[in-house]
Formats: sequence, structure tokens, C-alpha cells
Amino acid sequence: MKEQLVKVYKESTYKLSGHGPRNLEVLKVALDKIEDASYADIYGKGEVIELFEAKMAERLGKEDAVFFPSGTMAQQIALRMWCDDRQIYRVAYHPLCHLEIHEQDGLKEIHTIETVLLGEKNRLFDLADLKAVKEPLAAILIELPQREIGGQLPSFEDLLAITDYCRSNHIHTHLDGARLWECEPYYKKELEEICDLFDSVYVSLYKGIGSLAGAVLAGTEAFTTDSKIWKRRYGGDLISLYPYILSADYYYEKRKGLMDHYYKNATALARRFNSLDNYRTVPLIPVTNMFHVHMAKSNNQSLENLMAAMEISGIGVTAMVINRENEGGFFEVSIGDAYDEISDESLAKLFEQLE
Repeated sequence: MKEQLVKVYKESTYKLSGHGPRNLEVLKVALDKIEDASYADIYGKGEVIELFEAKMAERLGKEDAVFFPSGTMAQQIALRMWCDDRQIYRVAYHPLCHLEIHEQDGLKEIHTIETVLLGEKNRLFDLADLKAVKEPLAAILIELPQREIGGQLPSFEDLLAITDYCRSNHIHTHLDGARLWECEPYYKKELEEICDLFDSVYVSLYKGIGSLAGAVLAGTEAFTTDSKIWKRRYGGDLISLYPYILSADYYYEKRKGLMDHYYKNATALARRFNSLDNYRTVPLIPVTNMFHVHMAKSNNQSLENLMAAMEISGIGVTAMVINRENEGGFFEVSIGDAYDEISDESLAKLFEQLE
């Protein structure tokens, strides 16, 4: 049945999530107006990469920023550097942190860094969870928003309390801002004010923005200078990275002002799911443009109902339903440009069938 769900999703006319298909057009559009004589970057140096890094540093309110080919590389390096700085090889983060569940234990295997899991899987960790840690920590990682539990966010006051505690106890703070751009509408604060709470900041350039690939790691000039050494050790200095950088710059400029629009569409869509008897969203009221939809019926019934609704409406809701212990089936929704292409009639058909 999983294969059938993927098939129905691929054949649908519209897609509920994202910015559209990730195909060659993503790069073609971004490069369309670039002059052919523009110089490429060479091993991490050159105007094309340096101007973009400066733009990202200013946007995030940090002294400097470094472009990385992947967030996995950037974050492992950041945490290793903070461990070296404190000479403590132990960090803490949420049990469903990307480093814990998606990176094949890279932080532990490559750097022999011990990890402490804060709180429980189904909720955000808080200051009490951090205070309960008895071992000395070099750093904590905070993900904003916490993707694996529906894109939840702590209040700004709770965030401030946690980071103040860390500073008072000489614990470095690192921000996993893979989807940081999407947090502004909820916090109603500039990114610089959010990032000011953290010693280092990572942002993705393809998740919310929708570029080809890539990430940025930002912090003090001394921090980023050392991170470039680690990037070379990791093999991250490809001879040229300009296709990633130019696409990142293009889609950043295109979508940086649309996060509030995506957020409003997400909250309206969540209300429609929550009006149904067999569906509920987590969080109940989204705090970003993403949320999870949990299904109350048994797995087979839910999938059959979902696929029928997708076929009748022409809307691809999801290609993957996740099942976790004691949670039942759920799927992720992340609103972007594609949602604006869906007709009101098709959306009405979707929810009529899901009812």
C-alpha cells in the first residue's frame, strides 16, 4: 500500500506541500539571468561566495558566515569546535534531533562526542530538563522549529531562559535553524534578535527557501575562520560551489518576504483538518508553515481514505505516512508556493472526501 500511496501522490495534479517539483528547472531558473562571464568561486574563495556569505552574516546578525554544501557537515563541525573550546566532549539536544536520528551517529563515530538527550520525544525540552543534567556540557543544540514533533517552537521567553542559563554556566549554544526563516511570523522578531541568543547558527538554504542545496554556518569571525579549516578536512571545499550559491541567493531573494504568507495558509489549512473527526494536527494551531496531521483510523483505513481523496481532488497530500510507537499514522505538511496553485474547488473536494 505504501507503493500505491507514492504512485497516487506522483500522479496528482497539485501538491499540498513545498514549492513545486525539484527538477532541473530549479537550477535553470536561478541561473537564467546570470552573465556567462561571471567568475566562479575556487575552493571556497571568490566574489560569488564571499558576497553571499556577507549577506547571510548580516541577515543573521553575526560577524561572519561560511557556506557549506550540507547542514550535516556544518553542524557536526560546529559542535566539535565548541567541544574543543571547552575541552569537554559532551553535548545535549532533543531526542529527535537530526544528528541523533538521521546522521548514522556521525558526531559520535567521527568525533567520539557523547550526547545527552534532553526531555522526551513527544515534546520540546525545557529549562528543567537542562538543569537535570549533572554532567558538564560543552554545548547544547536547539532546533527552531522542532521538525519531528510538528514544527513546534518554544516561547521566546523560554528560549531566553535556556540560553541565559547556558551563558551563566559556560555552555555554548548552537542553533539548528534548518527552518529558521519560517520562525519570524510566530516570534514577530527579526532574525538577528533570535540569533543573538546563540553562539553559532546554522541555516538551510534548500528547505524553506527551496534552492538547490547548501547551508550557512554563522558566528564570530574567529569561529568561522576555524570552521573553514574543518570544512577542508571534511572535503567540503569543492573546486566550485557557485551553482549552489547562485541558486541559494536567487531563491532567498524570491521567498524571504513570503514566510508570513505561507504561515497564514498553514494555519487556515490546519483548521480544515481539525474540523474533521478523524484528523488532528500537531500542533493544534501551527506556529510555522509546517505541521503534522495525525489520523485516528487504523492504518489501512486511513491510507485508503487518503488515497481516494487524493485521486478525486487531484491534490497530492503526502507520499509518506509515518508510524511511531503509540502514535498511529501521521504525515507532514509544509506550505510553500505550491499551495497557491491549488484551486478552491479541488481543495473542497479533498476535504469532502476526507470527512
